[in-house]
Amino acid sequence: MKNTKQQQSITSQYSVSAYIDMLIANSAHLNQSSALLEKACQHVWDAQDVDSEMPSSLDVAILLSQLSADETTIIVCLLSDIRLRSAAFHKVIQHEFSDEVLHMVLSLEKLHGFKATQSDGHVQSERLRRMLLAMVDDVRVVLIKLAYRVQRLRELSRADEETQKRIASESLEIFSPIANRLGIGQLKWELEDLSFRYLQPETYKRIAKMLEEKRGGRESYIRQVVTEIDALLKSSEIDARVYGRPKHIYSIWAKMTHKDKQFSELFDVQAIRVTVTTIAECYAALGLIHGRWHHIPKEFDDYIANTKPNGYQSLHTAVYGPEGKPVEIQIRTKDMHEFAEFGVAAHWRYKERTKQDAVLQKTIHSIRKLLETPESDDEEFLDSFKTELFSDRVFVLSPDGKIIDLPQGATPLDFAYGIHTEVGHRCRGAKVNGQIVPLTTQLQNGMQVEILTTNQAAPSRDWLNPNLGYITSNRARAKIKAWFRQQNYEQNVIDGKTAIDRELKRMHISNPDTQKALTHFKVNSEKEWYAKVGRGDITSAQLTQGLIQIYANESLNALPNKPKAKKRGSADPAINVCGVGNLLSYMANCCRPVPGDEIIGFITQGKGISVHRPDCINILNLEHDKQKRLIAVEWADHEYQTFEINLAIEAIDRTGLLKDVTSILSDLKVNVLSVQTLSNRDTQMADMQIMMEIKDLEQLQKVTDKIMQLPNVLKVYRQNS
Repeated sequence: MKNTKQQQSITSQYSVSAYIDMLIANSAHLNQSSALLEKACQHVWDAQDVDSEMPSSLDVAILLSQLSADETTIIVCLLSDIRLRSAAFHKVIQHEFSDEVLHMVLSLEKLHGFKATQSDGHVQSERLRRMLLAMVDDVRVVLIKLAYRVQRLRELSRADEETQKRIASESLEIFSPIANRLGIGQLKWELEDLSFRYLQPETYKRIAKMLEEKRGGRESYIRQVVTEIDALLKSSEIDARVYGRPKHIYSIWAKMTHKDKQFSELFDVQAIRVTVTTIAECYAALGLIHGRWHHIPKEFDDYIANTKPNGYQSLHTAVYGPEGKPVEIQIRTKDMHEFAEFGVAAHWRYKERTKQDAVLQKTIHSIRKLLETPESDDEEFLDSFKTELFSDRVFVLSPDGKIIDLPQGATPLDFAYGIHTEVGHRCRGAKVNGQIVPLTTQLQNGMQVEILTTNQAAPSRDWLNPNLGYITSNRARAKIKAWFRQQNYEQNVIDGKTAIDRELKRMHISNPDTQKALTHFKVNSEKEWYAKVGRGDITSAQLTQGLIQIYANESLNALPNKPKAKKRGSADPAINVCGVGNLLSYMANCCRPVPGDEIIGFITQGKGISVHRPDCINILNLEHDKQKRLIAVEWADHEYQTFEINLAIEAIDRTGLLKDVTSILSDLKVNVLSVQTLSNRDTQMADMQIMMEIKDLEQLQKVTDKIMQLPNVLKVYRQNS
C-alpha cells in the first residue's frame, strides 16, 4: 500500500483550500490564509502522484500546525517535501518566496541528508545530537525535522523489520533527546513510544498490558484527580493551577530499568503538577492533599527547604489516590515553575544529567514561548528565536564516522590529538572532505577529516606558537609540551639555545646579561634555561616577552634616578610624559618604538622629546653628559593609533615570494606604505624592506612569525632607519 489512510484522506477528500482551513484551525499563528501559504500547498499538491517512501510534507505540516507553528515554519515544511527536492525547485523558491525560506529549506535538506552512524555509547550519542543541532542556525529547522521524524515513525509499520529497527534506534538515540531539550513534549513522548514499540515489541506489549487500560483511560483518571485536587484547594481559598498527564510507556520502562523496580513499585505512573502563588501555599496544599489521601512513605522530597544544587525547588510526594492507584504530585510556586521550565533546572537537565549550556537555555525558552504564546509572532521575537546552538563547539567526522567534539576554530591538528595522542605526534598533513589542506585550516561542522601520518613521532615547536594558528585546544597544547619534555635532554638544550640566540638576534640584543635572564626565568643554569625553552616549558611568547622585560629594564636601571611625578599631557596622544610640562613628543626614526616596547624619552634641543626603545643604538651609545636629558615616558591608552616600522626580510629568492609576504600582511590587516626588493642573481638571495603601519608589538610579532613560516625565508627583523 503506497499511502497511509491519513495521506489518502488529505489528497483525496480535501481540496487545497480545505487543507489550508485545517492548518488555520490548528494553529494560533495562522489567523488567515496567505498567498504564500496557498502557493506552497499547491506545489506539494501537484507533486503527490510521485512515489516516495518518505512522509508527505502535507501530513507533517498538519502536525506542526497542532504545535501552533508560525507561517514561515509551515511553508518551509511544505516546500521541503522530498518530491520537490531539486536545484530547479530551489530557483522557484528563490523567485516566489523569501531568502529566509530558501535558507531554511536548504538547512533542512542538510539535516534530511545526514546519515547517523552506529554510536559507541552515551558520549558519542551526545556529540551526534549536538552536531545535528549545530548544523543549522534556526531552531525552527530542527522543529520541522523532528515533526518529519514523528510522521516517519507513524508510517513505519509498512517497512521491513531491519528498516524499522534502524529508524527507531536512531529516533530514540538522537531525535527524542533533542525534542526533550527543546521542551516539545508532544513530539518527545511519541518519538519514544513509537521507537520503543519497534525496538522491543514484546516489552512494549507487556507494559501496555500491565497498565490495564489504554492511554485514554489513564488520561480520564488524571482528569478526575485534577478535578478533586482543584476543588480541594478552592475550598481552602488557594488559587492554584492543577494539571497533569499520564506517563507514557517508554518512560515507565525507563524508570523500571534505571531504578531496578517492578511495575507495582512505581508511584509516578500517574503524575500531577500543582502551581500556587506563595511558599506557604505550597505547604498548605501539601497538607490538604495528604489529609485527603494516604501518602506513600519514603516518597516525599522537600526541595524547597533543601534546594537542589542546580537551584531546582519543588515539593514531591506520592499518594494512593482515587481507586487506590498511586499518583505522583509536584507542588511549587509559579516562580519556581518558571525557573524549573526555563532556568538552570529545566526538566531535561535533571532527567538527562547533562551539563548546562547557556546558549541552549535561551533556545529552550524561545521555542517554548513561540509554541505556547499565540501573540508572540512579531519580528523582534522571531529574531531572538533564531540562534546558533553550541556556537563555541565544532563537530567533525573521522573517516569511520566517529564524531569528534572540538573547540570553535579547531584545526586538523586539534582533531588529530582528539583522535589519539600518537596520531597527533605523527601528524604531517590532513585531508578535509577528501582534499589536502594546511594544518592551520579552521574546521567547520560536519566536515570529514583524515589525518596523514609518518612512522616516527616528531611534533614541531611551531605548533605551540599561538601566532601561527596550528592548534586551539588545550588538550593538544598539553600533549605537545609533554612530548618535548620527554625527549633527549641534550637535544632540548641544543634546540633551546638555537631558539634563544635567534630571538636575541631578531630583537637586536647584543651582549646579554645571562644572569639577569636566569633570575627572570627562575632557573639555576644556562643549560637548564636552554632545556626548558627546548622542551616548550618556556613558550616562544614567554621567551620574547621575558627578554624584552629583562633588557629594557637593564637599560632603564642604568639611567639616573628621577622622581616620578603626576602624568601630564603631551603632543603625541599615545605617549604620557612623566615629570615635565606639555613638551612636544615624537617617535624616533632610528628605532621606531611601538606599543608593547619598553620606551625612554630624550629631551632634544628645540624639538621636544624623542621617544626611543631602551635598546636603541643611539640610547645605548649616548654620551655620559647627555644622559641627564633622558626622561621617563610610558604608553597611553589610545586604541586607534598606528606606528610606522621598517621590517627587513632576508630569503633565498624564489618566484611568488613577494606575493606570499603581501598576502600575510593583507590577512593580518597591516597597512603597507612601501616595499623595496633587491635580488642578487649571483647569490640567489633576496632582501626586502617593507615600511608598514602596525598597532602594537603583538601584531608585529604575528607578522614576523607568519613570514618566518614561508619557504626560503631565513631572517625577519625590525630595522632601524
